Amino acid sequence: MKDHRLIDGRAVQARILSQVTDYVKSVSGSSPIGKLVSISIGDIPEVAVYIRNQARAESVNIPFEQEFWPADISDEECKRRIVAFNDDQSVVGVILQRPIPEHINVRTLQSAIHPLKDIEGMNPASIGNIVYNDIALAPCTAAAAVELIKETGLALKGLEVVMIGHSEIVGKPAAFLLMAEGATVTVCHHMTRSVAMHSRRADVVVVAVGIPHFIGPDMVKPGAAVIDIGINQQIQPDGSVAIVGDVDTAAVGEVASWITPVPGGVGPVTVGILMRNATIAHQRQIAAGWLT
Repeated sequence: MKDHRLIDGRAVQARILSQVTDYVKSVSGSSPIGKLVSISIGDIPEVAVYIRNQARAESVNIPFEQEFWPADISDEECKRRIVAFNDDQSVVGVILQRPIPEHINVRTLQSAIHPLKDIEGMNPASIGNIVYNDIALAPCTAAAAVELIKETGLALKGLEVVMIGHSEIVGKPAAFLLMAEGATVTVCHHMTRSVAMHSRRADVVVVAVGIPHFIGPDMVKPGAAVIDIGINQQIQPDGSVAIVGDVDTAAVGEVASWITPVPGGVGPVTVGILMRNATIAHQRQIAAGWLT
């Protein structure tokens, strides 16, 4: 029997991808959507899973191209190649896979991706736009968390949300996105004196700290929604490796009214948001006169 407390990220993704497919079909005769370019620098094995997920673009008829650059490539050469993609009308969006080699400044490369092609929402200008309530091209994982809160049916205006984790990729942009939606947001981090004191009063707890089962049932208000962004590898007693979140899902599920599973929660929705961002980028490129 289906547990209705679990928010089905794959179902949300399917709905988003259906909308993307409809959009791509609607513009195919007038201004076809260009390709997504994925950039990987060096041989980073853990990047492969992200690329496989992002290649879902082809299932919604968005071309997907992989670029593999050598680990010893220079900052300047990376920027030169990215600028070439910015100027290429056949490219709708650029994805920079992380991590990248230590000698390359990731912020420099994120800044090099033009905001109108920044479908990951990681250019400093894209993140800055959120402060001004322009949330259309937001960082994908942060936007996925907001999308899953909306899936509960809770009204975001006035909602008490506690964001646990304040990374530049997830925590900070998620907090700004939620404030743009009218939520009252408290951000907790490694210097917060009592995380539980804050999380126990929240209508919604969003957590992204990279610590397996960091959130237990004693840290959640009965009836709250819990959005688990964590993805951690945990060794099981039999020696196998399991993927678990930052929330003790089974225990917290006895207290919360809604909870996202790991896997199958935020991850699939993040991919859906990336595809939706590609369609938004396409619309903005048309409005800017980039495409004919």
